[in-house]
Amino acid sequence: MTTPLNSARALLQAEAEALSELASRLDGSFTKAVDLIAAHAGKVVLCGVGKSGLIAQKVAATLCSTGTPAIFLHAADAVHGDLGILQPGDPVILVSRSGSTAELVRLLPVLRTFKSPLIAIVGNVQSPLATQADIVLDIGARPEADPLGLVPTTSALLTLALGDALAAALMTKRGFAAADFARFHPAGQLGRNLLLTVGEALQPLERCAVVAAETSLRDTVIAMTRHPHGAACILSADGVLVGLITDGDLRRALSRGVDLNVAKAGDIMTKNPIRTHPAVSLGDAARVMEDRPSQISVLPVTEPSTQRCLGLLRIHDIYQAGLV
Repeated sequence: MTTPLNSARALLQAEAEALSELASRLDGSFTKAVDLIAAHAGKVVLCGVGKSGLIAQKVAATLCSTGTPAIFLHAADAVHGDLGILQPGDPVILVSRSGSTAELVRLLPVLRTFKSPLIAIVGNVQSPLATQADIVLDIGARPEADPLGLVPTTSALLTLALGDALAAALMTKRGFAAADFARFHPAGQLGRNLLLTVGEALQPLERCAVVAAETSLRDTVIAMTRHPHGAACILSADGVLVGLITDGDLRRALSRGVDLNVAKAGDIMTKNPIRTHPAVSLGDAARVMEDRPSQISVLPVTEPSTQRCLGLLRIHDIYQAGLV
């Protein structure tokens, strides 16, 4: 008996196999499409209807955000005035699993009057779109992966993946870098993480709990309560970071029965803790904090040459940076 869970697993497995096959079948036609788009000084127009149209919208958005100007044109709206967005020579990517979508087929002679190169993303290379396009990108004729074999599942995924592959290839061809991505995403978290630095987001030292290694644990707790940023910086007399005590360190110490009146900060601090520096991007700092088996929520910030402590960077600061 087929269960819902089995159906879900079967669908994912079928889609994974389809993606693997698509990767192995990319050929010179894909390269020609990349070269054609990269050589064009204007925009790319993606056209489709229904589920294919929704996928085309996402591909257009991905191309825009990765350095290739693109716009979505609904095939039905195109013949009712929206063709005004098309400039002579703009490449048009026609998206249709069957390759015979009536609205797209009717557009072909009109698009030819604009001298637009036509790229068809289809699942049938014998279809009207495929036979009349300049370049054909074949997603294959695999059956849909839903239990009925009717819902656009595999075909939608393959089309989306092929669009992502085009964007990735164009990024490589153009030498598109992280700084370029940030320029197109100044208001998003990804853009902020690339554009802003640790020095612009940290909690300065005067707002942080700062104690010496000889400070009693009780006074350390008081300092951390006064400056509740999740950690205390343990500094030498000349301001060099020698250790860090986090809220978690305190909880673990108390669970072991450590006496607050007897113990010193140096007894429970983490010596030579992981740290970051002011010029590091917020994205790099976030990876240091999150891409590890045991995530950390606060990083001390030091000068690279002297290791003099400048403050603390919290994960909260990274996600709040640039919002106000």
